[in-house]
Amino acid sequence: MSLDVKWALAWIEKSRAAIADARIELIDLDRQIGDGDHGENMDRGFTGVAKALEESEIPDIQSALKLVAKTLMSTVGGAAGPLYGTAYLRAAKAVAGKEELDAASVADLIEAALGGIQVRGKATEGEKTMVDAWSPAAQAAREAADQGLSGEEALRAAAEAAHAGALATEPMKATKGRASYLGERSIGHLDPGAMSSAILLEQAVAAIDG
Repeated sequence: MSLDVKWALAWIEKSRAAIADARIELIDLDRQIGDGDHGENMDRGFTGVAKALEESEIPDIQSALKLVAKTLMSTVGGAAGPLYGTAYLRAAKAVAGKEELDAASVADLIEAALGGIQVRGKATEGEKTMVDAWSPAAQAAREAADQGLSGEEALRAAAEAAHAGALATEPMKATKGRASYLGERSIGHLDPGAMSSAILLEQAVAAIDG
């Protein structure tokens, strides 16, 4: 599948299904170092996105991502709504006018999403947040683009890097967000935002594979 609007719509639907499947896991992860609502909030948000899609005409990738942004901002509670909403909004702007994404465009999209998250959350890599998934994903996508690989290959590299980055949050001590209040007790737990980020990027690849 080309990385076009059909792919973007498939990515959104697969994200909805994957987040629903991971709802309990994300709740459990968030109970360990947060307030336990991340899975519920994300599931509600992407359920809302699916409903909004049914009522909307989506002509291009940018429109699809903007719809996700608006819906998550209005339906997801806690910090995740503004963070993910800004990420998708920045990503939408990065691919404005693109009918199909190549590797450079994939890198632009992920870098823009990362930038939005960092503007909102004021976090950097290594602080046990969703940045720890998005930052290596952005680096991997840009490296793939620089190597002349395809958009699909860049996306796969990004998803793999995001998954590895999310798993790498387990031994970290949280220094940003609600988990930072736990101090040393945050060590030994996966960051739920990093894990949901990895899930979403993995679904971007699943949308290619059908």
